[in-house]
Amino acid sequence: MPIKIPATLPAFDVLNDEGVMVMSDDQAAKQDIRPMRIALLNLMPKKIETETQFARLIGAHPLQIELTLLRPSEHISKNTSEAHIGAFYQPWEEVRDQKFDGLIITGAPIEHLPFEDVTYWNEISQIFDWTQTNVHSTFGVCWGGMAMIYHFHGVKKHILDAKAFGCFPQKNLAPASPYLRGFSDSCVVPVSRWTEMKQDEVDSASGLKTLLGSDETGPCLIEDKEHRALYIFNHFEYDDLTLKGEYDRDIAKGAPINVPMNYYPDDDPTRMPENRWRSHAHLLYANWISEMYLTTPFDMSEIGQAVKDRRA
Repeated sequence: MPIKIPATLPAFDVLNDEGVMVMSDDQAAKQDIRPMRIALLNLMPKKIETETQFARLIGAHPLQIELTLLRPSEHISKNTSEAHIGAFYQPWEEVRDQKFDGLIITGAPIEHLPFEDVTYWNEISQIFDWTQTNVHSTFGVCWGGMAMIYHFHGVKKHILDAKAFGCFPQKNLAPASPYLRGFSDSCVVPVSRWTEMKQDEVDSASGLKTLLGSDETGPCLIEDKEHRALYIFNHFEYDDLTLKGEYDRDIAKGAPINVPMNYYPDDDPTRMPENRWRSHAHLLYANWISEMYLTTPFDMSEIGQAVKDRRA
């Protein structure tokens, strides 16, 4: 089954050309089923690129997905046109009475700031609390995941001496987890951040379980059962050339940056990188959606109440 997105959204043509099944509003209206409602709270400056990356992953699932694009009500994007934001995004305040099966909260280029210094931190904190009554399962990505784990558990982020940048192997620490169903013993994930979470501090917080982790870059994927959430600090959603774009940008600006590790063949930035994470990226998001489908109430008014398992 396809992902339902507006036919005029730039991601529609991109994904359609890639063979991802996409469906317009008119087509979806003819389907006599309840789609899975997933919202994307997009905090990244390059919104079109980010929405396409996540739509690609969740659109590969056989269930019909209805994607809703959200933005903080208190923050206006400076890097994406007002026309695009106005056409496709809803402020969170306008949907806070609605319920969703899933919510993805993206990263944001503000990791150098203390959480409380972020201009929209009060609203983001409200959104985190709102997920407990209006969202069945939340996926916090990079800064979004670090902010959630800080909000709910007080686990702090730490500034790195040098940027963690490149493709790093991650150990499968919980092979029996439904979110890692089909995963290899290890996998490669793109990493691009100036902050980290420390594993010992994660371990000391109640109710958290690390599913993927690295000796080099620390915890990668964490499950928080109590809050029906996953936190991932790295970037399975990245395109083939996303790290290259970040590297080329910093080189052009004269900013200090290392060649992304284990990304280019022989670490040679004159050669084209190879995507070595795509299959596990699709697998993780497919597992997340499958687990969500098996436990979310059919009656959406019951979301936020006791979790039901529909496997039987």
